[in-house]
Amino acid sequence: MGIVSELKERNTKEVWRIITTQYSHWLSFFILLAVAVAVNPQFLSWSNLSNQFVQGAIVGICAMGMSLVISAGMIDLSVGAATALISGLGITVLNSTGSIALCFVFCVAAGLIVGLVNGLLVTKGKIAPFIVTLATMSALRSIINQLGQGGPFSVDRALYAPFRAIAADRWAFMPNLMLFFIVITIITGLIMSKTKFGTYIYAIGSNQQTARLSGINVDRVKTSIFMYAGALYGLAAFLLASRLTSIQAASAGTGYEMDAIAAVAIGGTAMEGGRGKIIGTFLGVLMLRIISTVLIMANVPPFLNGLVQGIIIIVAVLAQNRKK
Repeated sequence: MGIVSELKERNTKEVWRIITTQYSHWLSFFILLAVAVAVNPQFLSWSNLSNQFVQGAIVGICAMGMSLVISAGMIDLSVGAATALISGLGITVLNSTGSIALCFVFCVAAGLIVGLVNGLLVTKGKIAPFIVTLATMSALRSIINQLGQGGPFSVDRALYAPFRAIAADRWAFMPNLMLFFIVITIITGLIMSKTKFGTYIYAIGSNQQTARLSGINVDRVKTSIFMYAGALYGLAAFLLASRLTSIQAASAGTGYEMDAIAAVAIGGTAMEGGRGKIIGTFLGVLMLRIISTVLIMANVPPFLNGLVQGIIIIVAVLAQNRKK
């Protein structure tokens, strides 16, 4: 009987170890969900759940790009400034051409260019990603402030309704923003789990020198990572412009880099690279939304959201260190 009980205890400990290491993002998500339901029993209503997706979709799309960057052992601080600048310029293109399609193409292309610049400065310039993206963050924010002169970039009245509908409408029962977020998550997840490109990203994040010696073109992969992330920032910028229809130069996209990094961290992606799951980032975005909603319901001042996010990132990194 003693042996049987010992085996059962060992099995229970092993199961718990697997849950707290490999599936910690799911565990954290359901715990937060339970807390939210305890605070507000109506939290699980479809209207509220879909609203959580809508509120987190644009940052979530940026976080998908950030997942690739961090998985490769890098960082990108230019997210918010890039999204703001591309949104403002996208509205300018829309008003000038009257074409929503051209606005979309411009936003994605502009994002690719921002990613290409970041990637080339990191790979060819041999500058640390933190320094490169800190510089581009400052430069891009400065440009949009100069172009906007403190005022907004607003969609013309004649284009307002059709352009607003892209972000505001629904496809069947699902809000469009929710659909965009889910589709980008699936695409990014397939890239990371089913392609050589995803394997190369994890290899570079684990050990860049070993990846280089094994025949991987590290510079090309890194540049491609920043370009993919930039394309997603461009898409996010297009959707942000559609949702708001008026972009404030000084405040648009502020804090997006913090939100994206926090979502990736609490989703279980190793901040030093080499390990992570896209579904973890997806859940991380939703967890941030749940935390924000719970804080509001608990009458916690919104100015403390940044404090909470900072604590979350530190706790997530400490948990990752403990796993290792």
